Amino acid sequence: MKAMLCHAYGPPSALRPGELPDPVPGPGEVLLRVEACGVNFPDLLLIEGRYQQKPPLPFAPGGEVSGRVAALGEGVDGFRPGDRVAALMTHGGFAEAVALPAEAVVPVPEGVAPEVAAAVCLAYGTALHALRDRGALQPGETLLVLGAAGGTGLAAVQLGKLMGARVIAAAGSAARLEACRAEGADAVLDYSAPDWRDQLKALTGGRGADVVFDPVGGAYTETALRGTAWRGRYLVVGFAAGEIPRPPLNLALLKGCAITGVFFGEFARRERAAYRALLADLFGWIAEGKLRPHVSRTLPLERAPEALEALAARQATGKLVLLTHAAPAR
Repeated sequence: MKAMLCHAYGPPSALRPGELPDPVPGPGEVLLRVEACGVNFPDLLLIEGRYQQKPPLPFAPGGEVSGRVAALGEGVDGFRPGDRVAALMTHGGFAEAVALPAEAVVPVPEGVAPEVAAAVCLAYGTALHALRDRGALQPGETLLVLGAAGGTGLAAVQLGKLMGARVIAAAGSAARLEACRAEGADAVLDYSAPDWRDQLKALTGGRGADVVFDPVGGAYTETALRGTAWRGRYLVVGFAAGEIPRPPLNLALLKGCAITGVFFGEFARRERAAYRALLADLFGWIAEGKLRPHVSRTLPLERAPEALEALAARQATGKLVLLTHAAPAR
């Protein structure tokens, strides 16, 4: 089968088209004919050798796929060939097919496009797990989203609004802030400005944000933590800025706030039933028209390096998706 392969750790430009053996589902596995694959920040870490897991070379990156069931391994119940499904894994998605444990596969309602289904599991799953399970976001509270124009950030903006919060979106350019407004943000602030802490203070009447969603880290973290409300919840989602911050912990004491880690991949592995229920909620809201994942661009599989380079340069708004058995780029 065709795949985009990493033969040696390095930049996206080092990925090359190639062939892998056709996967065969083993006991308890589902063979998925991949139609679309989401492009995510962990894919960059994986091909650069900076991820906590290092698959044997060569390998296909890609951890978020949608498609149709092609075959079932021994002992698999609940699926039939032709079923529309989505799945989350560590790697292997930049390919025409993948074999996965059946417990990792979730149904996709008819009417949800493949590129939309491929944008849900990681970004929207992470955002909902963070806001609902870890942050206990309540209607009427103020949510500050850092990196708000990226895939996970924009998901948090949309879900925060769906959950009844007042959402403040923080990003680094006028165009990206406008994209956040278009997806429902109540207010925006430019965190490339030196006075962005003052902006946050003004937007919250000096009170601060009840919940902070931070997939960025780096120099932004301490400022955002200082802008957290009394008894606030600071959600540590990731470090897209490339630096793991070391904020002064006396801030947590002075604000009576919680600093909470969000590790969606481990949640998905350890708490399968809760993970599947969470994704069922997301796909249900999409099917009902309550949630519209923002897929800004689709590209054919062979243009995976271009998609990853756009992600690395923070040029992508919302989600980028690769199409394997579907329409050409748009």
